[in-house]
Amino acid sequence: MCSAYSAGVRVVFLHALPLDGRMWARQVANVSPLPCVAPDLYGLGGSLDEWADAVIDEIGDDEVIVVGCSIGGSCALHIAELRPHQTAGVVLVGAKAGHRPERGLCRDAVALLDGAGMEAAWSTLWAPLFSTGCDPAIVDAARSIALEQTTSDVVAGVRAFHGRRDLSGFIRSWDKPVVIIGGGDDRTPSSETLMAEAKAAPHGVFHLVHGCGHYVNLEQPDEFDRLLRTAIESIVDF
Repeated sequence: MCSAYSAGVRVVFLHALPLDGRMWARQVANVSPLPCVAPDLYGLGGSLDEWADAVIDEIGDDEVIVVGCSIGGSCALHIAELRPHQTAGVVLVGAKAGHRPERGLCRDAVALLDGAGMEAAWSTLWAPLFSTGCDPAIVDAARSIALEQTTSDVVAGVRAFHGRRDLSGFIRSWDKPVVIIGGGDDRTPSSETLMAEAKAAPHGVFHLVHGCGHYVNLEQPDEFDRLLRTAIESIVDF
């Protein structure tokens, strides 16, 4: 199957908070027909620009399709803006280009992490992002990954996320594919917001996946994998 694709194209999977590259293990192993990498973003710097630069340095000169969930999607857009000629397309999962700083949310999240630790922060900030009907085993597996992260790494990630640049102007002007996938039960951001951003992008496509929240690839893996295969094929053929 890979022979039908352009040589030197790689798929880069960027994880959400407070997880790591393992959230993409199924997709890396079974979905992409192209070589893949799913780096851990913690420790790459204090901003999404620094994260994006570090990921690009790791990849080298290969053309990339960047797939990112939540903060990983934000980082994917930063990569596309910094290296537009190297980026063939972007797939965003529960992520938007627009950003309005909410310093109170950042301050409260950091205070919770510093004061109560990862367990309390997981229960308060991230467990509620799953749909109420999600298989508890899926939530438990994600929780296990989250609790392996250091508080300092996740705090840095929270600050990078809330300090990111607004790239809504970029996505409206970028002339390559942007595929946005959102969960029907997600409100951070809402499907309406994601749909509007896809509509505003010159080559934007939006897919709504019912019965899941923020982490679409974890909650509805079969449907997500189908959409991802289609997205990769459409980007390579673009």
